[in-house]
Amino acid sequence: MERIWLNSYDADVPASASYRETCLPLVLEENARLNPSNTATEFLGTRLTYAQVWDKVLRLANALRKLGVRGGSKVAIMLPNCPQAIIGYYASLWLGAVVIMTNPLYVERELKHQWKDCEAEFLLTLDHLYPKAKKVLPETGIHTVIVTSIREFLPLHLRLLYPFKARLNKLFTAVPYGADVVNFSSLIKTHAPDPLPFASSPDRLALLQYTGGTTGISKGAMLTHRNLLANVTQLLTWVPDLECGRERFLAVLPFFHVFGLTVSLNLAVYMGCAIIIMPRFNAGELINLIEKSKPTIFPGVPAIYTALMAHPRIESFDLSSIRFCVTGSAPMPVEAIRRFERKTGSTILEGYGLSECSPVTHVNPVKGPRKPGSIGLALPDTDCRIVDVETGRKELRPGEVGELIVRGPQKMRGYWKKEEETNAVVRDGWLHTGDLATMDEAGYVFIVDRKKDLVISGGYNVYPREVEEVLHEHPKVLEAAAIGIPDPRRGEVVKVFIVPRPGESLSVDEIIALCHERLAAYKIPKQVEFRDSLPKTMVGKVLRRELRDDEQQDTLSSAFM
Repeated sequence: MERIWLNSYDADVPASASYRETCLPLVLEENARLNPSNTATEFLGTRLTYAQVWDKVLRLANALRKLGVRGGSKVAIMLPNCPQAIIGYYASLWLGAVVIMTNPLYVERELKHQWKDCEAEFLLTLDHLYPKAKKVLPETGIHTVIVTSIREFLPLHLRLLYPFKARLNKLFTAVPYGADVVNFSSLIKTHAPDPLPFASSPDRLALLQYTGGTTGISKGAMLTHRNLLANVTQLLTWVPDLECGRERFLAVLPFFHVFGLTVSLNLAVYMGCAIIIMPRFNAGELINLIEKSKPTIFPGVPAIYTALMAHPRIESFDLSSIRFCVTGSAPMPVEAIRRFERKTGSTILEGYGLSECSPVTHVNPVKGPRKPGSIGLALPDTDCRIVDVETGRKELRPGEVGELIVRGPQKMRGYWKKEEETNAVVRDGWLHTGDLATMDEAGYVFIVDRKKDLVISGGYNVYPREVEEVLHEHPKVLEAAAIGIPDPRRGEVVKVFIVPRPGESLSVDEIIALCHERLAAYKIPKQVEFRDSLPKTMVGKVLRRELRDDEQQDTLSSAFM
């Protein structure tokens, strides 16, 4: 196989990266030892150095060890972006545990599925999230819960105002919880930072990153320490102008999302750089934070950049500190890229990845051509092919549409306890992405369509079947189908088509109420359409493509009326 993309690499990017035989927790310990006073995190006015973060990681690791965490233990972390998420993540990895980063937006049904599937034993979560978790704990294997509060890492003046500020109360309300729950702050205070031997190795499992598949069933992609470090190394090799110890990473992408975990956290720690932590996205707060904190690296998704540029006061803020933006999850309009780059003076690098690859496989070059609509070139040591959809074996010529398949050191070991699903997507060492794409003569890849019918809303993945299964739980619903429709703010939102049971009357409010109860907010349909029937194949499979075509035709018709 000819790697035609190598000819399009920037002159200072090698075809192969140089990988260290180590693990990310060991790199954190090294940075704390060699550069102890360097800023590690900035969070709502509180600064922690690498020495201070490492001190807390050791304290928590000693506490977790006493609580029973060992090599192979499953530790779920359900937190927004905050220092506790970083400390818990690295302390667990240091002990050889397997981390499951859980989306705090999940509802009880989603939490129960994930924690049962991964066999989680320990949970680190936020005080105001605990009541939701508590409802499902008896149905899981979690026996130890560690609860923390955002205010534990607020600066003193905000901690004093904490009970009285209505806005802070709304964001970070503390709730009471039982005596059987362990307090994060108490563990840190009552355990010494005694040295502990690193209890893992590069090829040991580090992370179960939950994703979805063609069936919509959530699966845990098994990522090793080597996978995670390899992807970080590939990214640093791709952008050699990044300066270790000097860059300032903006962490607005959630750490529970593999893109945020790798690009905002793991890469920053590997480089010994500062992480400016934002617990949730708000356009106004973000532009204030950028002007005040002066980040140089801004990983994001198109919905975030678009929201910033749409802010009414954007022109009055200085965003010129930003050097590089890395974006993925959905295509970004060319005009939006140009406008953001003009405002900031930065370079936006569009890329592509998936949970099964830690996640990045492709990025546009920094200095070479960035082609509109392209996900760029395969990273160093990453192979890719466009193959025929029918067999998945015949490599297609440039310009022909087929399925994108990839392989490289960042590729997952497989899906957790799902051999059949693993064998369906990993064949002869190649990961079949399920995405239809083309490659041009220069090696640039262009995604044409999503074979999996995936909806990407504000950077989050929504699988239509999961929404449909919830809708089918309503006794008045006969048939249901979900698709993604364009949305100027979130990229895409969910629209559902419903056929009521004969003789039954259904309202939009009933459907939305059911979804609010069973689905995370970003999965809830924004539009509901009732129909007498749905288009189907001869064997009864709903044709979502026809629904999308109908929706597109309706949009075009409206535009010309």
